[in-house]
Amino acid sequence: MADLKKMYTTILGDHFPMDMTITFGDQKLVYRKRTWKIPQEDGTFDERGVRYGENPDQEAALYELVNGNLMLGDCKFIEPGHGLVSGIAIEDMLQVGKHPGKINLTDIDNGLNIIKYLMDRPAAVILKHNNPCGAAYGASLADAYNRANRADRIAAFGGAIVLNRACDKATAELLSQNYLEVVCAPEFEAGTLEILAQRKNLRVVKIARIDRLAEFENFRFVDFKSLIDGGIIAQQSAVNSIRSVADLKPAVTSFKGTEYKVEREPDQREINDMLFGWAVEHGVTSNSVIYVKDGCTVGIGTGEQDRVGVADIAVYKAYTKYADIVCWDKYGIPYADLVLEIEQGKRDKTEQEAIDAKVKADRAGLPGSVMISDAFFPYRDGADVGIRQGVSAILQAGGSMRDFETVQACNEAKPQVAMKYTGQRSFKH
Repeated sequence: MADLKKMYTTILGDHFPMDMTITFGDQKLVYRKRTWKIPQEDGTFDERGVRYGENPDQEAALYELVNGNLMLGDCKFIEPGHGLVSGIAIEDMLQVGKHPGKINLTDIDNGLNIIKYLMDRPAAVILKHNNPCGAAYGASLADAYNRANRADRIAAFGGAIVLNRACDKATAELLSQNYLEVVCAPEFEAGTLEILAQRKNLRVVKIARIDRLAEFENFRFVDFKSLIDGGIIAQQSAVNSIRSVADLKPAVTSFKGTEYKVEREPDQREINDMLFGWAVEHGVTSNSVIYVKDGCTVGIGTGEQDRVGVADIAVYKAYTKYADIVCWDKYGIPYADLVLEIEQGKRDKTEQEAIDAKVKADRAGLPGSVMISDAFFPYRDGADVGIRQGVSAILQAGGSMRDFETVQACNEAKPQVAMKYTGQRSFKH
């Protein structure tokens, strides 16, 4: 029988060149492949690049811009010396664990892509397969991580964590209780590495520039997509321009000569959640709908083909994760394990029924949340999904020919739902 585990421990190496040069007209960009001297158990060091790509049989390489800068129109892109993920050196790998592969690096990158908009207070983003599964502000860093983890404890298993403050002992203690792939922070305080070392395969990565991430808000990079025929689509990366209440637009539209306007304005808590939620949405694969409440994600729906479907998926996930955390708090085991033990006759069915009743009564914490959609609702049915769950406000792009339907849905809700437009969509593929 084949050793299936071996494919995950085999390191391919790669055949990519050390340098790559890209020419845009008369502009020349020089990139250098990032390699690291990885310590081995026998005390020696091996020179290695990216562990492997998206799968263990795919070679991969990480390149850092080392010379040149790209100017397209009036847009000046990130210059050499501003490396974040591509600038990780071996001394930044405070605990190597298994040295990083492509997915670890892209998870860190998307975490930075989100958290750069959340630098005003302690925040944590947990990612899995390049999507956030939990994101939260907190009164402290430990609180932020704990809230993000509790939002989806199931998906956080094996996830990558990006923190926007120096990791302290309280946060490290919480992190050490989970199975995680990567912990990334701008600094790690004294005593934290000893705590995190309890997880020997954990990758602990320091990116000092995280404390200056707000400076990256308006920086763009060139996003390349290689096609099956060898062609390339190049685009400027997206920038989130919804950063304050002044950037939110009124939910007003006209249809057949009649003006439709949302009657209730959002309160300050809802505005805060709109801005927080749009920042998180910026890093979610489209089509997407998410629900946020009090600076924390409640349900995240990603990569669905239709907007009603993804709104439903986010609700389903909110209920599933809420049941799990209620069960974890009460019995110290996952909800799925509780169901299994009941099926095996080891526990009483009433324990599951009590949890299910609480989840139903609380509607998974969705009442009072803010619904965020990365594009407009083409019909009201998508917004109705959130309204039925008790959302108090909606943020969407606006611009549908039938925006009036969604305005009507908000005004007809009891209590009425507030809504704002962004005037921009936030697709990510």
